[in-house]
Amino acid sequence: MKLVHTIAELRAHLAHFQRPALVPTMGNLHEGHLALVQQAKPLGDVAVASIFVNRLQFAPHEDFDIYPRTLEADCAKLQAAGCDVVFAPSEKEFYPEPQGYKVLPPPELADILEGQFRPGFFTGVCTVVLKLFNAVQPGVAVFGKKDYQQQMIIRRMVRQMALPMEIVTGETQRASDGLALSSRNGYLSETERAEAVQLSRTLQGMVAALKAGEHNIAAIEQHAMQTLTGRGWQPDYMTVRRRVDLQAPQAGDFGLDKLVVLGAARLGTTRLIDNLEV
Repeated sequence: MKLVHTIAELRAHLAHFQRPALVPTMGNLHEGHLALVQQAKPLGDVAVASIFVNRLQFAPHEDFDIYPRTLEADCAKLQAAGCDVVFAPSEKEFYPEPQGYKVLPPPELADILEGQFRPGFFTGVCTVVLKLFNAVQPGVAVFGKKDYQQQMIIRRMVRQMALPMEIVTGETQRASDGLALSSRNGYLSETERAEAVQLSRTLQGMVAALKAGEHNIAAIEQHAMQTLTGRGWQPDYMTVRRRVDLQAPQAGDFGLDKLVVLGAARLGTTRLIDNLEV
């Protein structure tokens, strides 16, 4: 496995390949990231993982400064997973001057849900991802379904910008109790970790209600919010949306494979997100 820190070195190495398969990450890797690398590997002729903690997608009050940087451990995990190239640029390398040019995704998709509670987040995500795409020039990139809104926005960006590549989505990887794997799970105390599974269980309850024929979306959402609040969580949203555009479902949207339930809630100081397709 080759570790590179500059765009020039990355491009020189990848010039020998026809179809790089990219997995973008911010490091602090867990089994969910490694599953994406393993999924990506047969889709191209070289598997590339990027590790870059992107300042542009963090609000001033968020955890950019304390986000774990674990490059040595990450590289060991990636090598064991079969990764071929790790691109780990410094901030100065990737943003040698202030990033004045940015990608502004459409507000109807980017300013709802995560975008409502983290203003500007998807501008930061799209900007760094497009820049990674330009550096790596992948034939395919793999993103995890846990970040449901993110992978949808990136997929649309690739389509509308006519980028010559494919976006593939990897299934959410979960711990044995059902908690979605996330780098931020490491912030949880032992007591919080035991409680954290209630986010996915509450989403499962929403799915069960929908499958039982309940169409009162407001009641489903309110019950889920109250369930978490009653357990000491601070939920931002627990919602039912259409898979196709993440808008609220209408009368004809209750058919098979049309809906997704999404949740974001803070447990202590740690904000967790999850989703389940119905």
